[in-house]
Amino acid sequence: MQLLTLFLLAGGSLAAPHMEHELRQLTHPELSKRIDPSAHRDFDLDAIRKIKNVQLGPRPYYLVDDLEPSPLKDKLQKCTEKPAKTSHWSIGHRGGGTLQFPEHTVQSNLAGARMGAGVLDLELVCRHSQCDLHTTTNVVATELGKKCTTPFQPATANSTAKARCCTSDFTLDEILSLCGKMDSFNASATTPEDYLGNVPAWRTTLYNQCGTLMSLKDHIAMVEKLGLEHTPELKLPEVPMPFNGDYTQEKYAQQLIDTYRECGVNPKKFWPQSFHYPDVVYWIKNAGKYGKQAVLLDETLPIDQAADKMTQYKKDGVKILAPPTPYLLDVQNGTIVPSEYAKKAKEHGFDIITWSLDRSPPVKQAKETKDYYYETFLDGLHRDGDLYRAIDVMAQQVGVKKMFADWSGTVTFYANCFGLK
Repeated sequence: MQLLTLFLLAGGSLAAPHMEHELRQLTHPELSKRIDPSAHRDFDLDAIRKIKNVQLGPRPYYLVDDLEPSPLKDKLQKCTEKPAKTSHWSIGHRGGGTLQFPEHTVQSNLAGARMGAGVLDLELVCRHSQCDLHTTTNVVATELGKKCTTPFQPATANSTAKARCCTSDFTLDEILSLCGKMDSFNASATTPEDYLGNVPAWRTTLYNQCGTLMSLKDHIAMVEKLGLEHTPELKLPEVPMPFNGDYTQEKYAQQLIDTYRECGVNPKKFWPQSFHYPDVVYWIKNAGKYGKQAVLLDETLPIDQAADKMTQYKKDGVKILAPPTPYLLDVQNGTIVPSEYAKKAKEHGFDIITWSLDRSPPVKQAKETKDYYYETFLDGLHRDGDLYRAIDVMAQQVGVKKMFADWSGTVTFYANCFGLK
């Protein structure tokens, strides 16, 4: 069973269902433009080198300038002229350039690495699973679109445009021939080309030309060449398991481990992750050194129930919890503070990783839409620079060990300033 890099699942396990709306709102109508497949570039692994000249771009400095006067602002301002370095505290979510680059593409990985992400995230599916290619690639506007589970259907006076394209509809070579694109779709589209548009206005189409897709082994080789660490997420299949009689969830989880072991990845630089609790327990008990840093992506709702499960997690050997940012923060008297979940996780001795910074619109819009990633501490946010106040609480008071970001420069800058390596 061939494992593939999952190109992006908006509305999937790292983006709650309501995020599908949030990722597609506030769009420029003129951004519904065609992606030119002639721009497709083969993946040249030999050209990849370890990045020595880390560049963070203007965003971290914009956020620092936007902070209200405070000791935190003073501290961060003193770091603005220091050279940037790669930090393993900074995880490139779906590559780390995903605020502006198509997710899980060579280009997003390179952007995240250039911005100092020390760990690169990816999400895995088997070829019998995962149906998001109609929003994350240009497939509906190619000849391969005819092979989709539901080929493109134009919008009418009575219905929205529809399409559904799954990895199981294509061969690996066919998938790798596609262009990765910013996750979006135009529900009003009357042509396949227009269906590709509707990218949120707070993102961009500047780099949305033809993202280069990768197989899992290509991704592993790329991360190794860059000298970075790996954190693959095993996606829960959309089909019942066992598949085809004997391909069980355990075999699926083991195949991930086997692939990284066969590729010679150092287990100390390997952080497998899953929302599916049995996967994490399986790795801890069966994957040896490759399971020691297994990460439980915890999105149990309501949040107080998640906290109540920590005793069992501890008994089963789980050491690392990775909840989303709203699980870790609250607001008291207008001040962002650690949540009860964060306090209990620390009491139980868990290492904490969180996701995902810079996956949200500007603060003003986030407050209007009650953005998922800010929802528990919206009352403590007043301007874009306040993102660093939230990061500071998670770093200094919650004690998070790593932080996913869709724009790695934001987190890398903070990590560099506070010596988080």
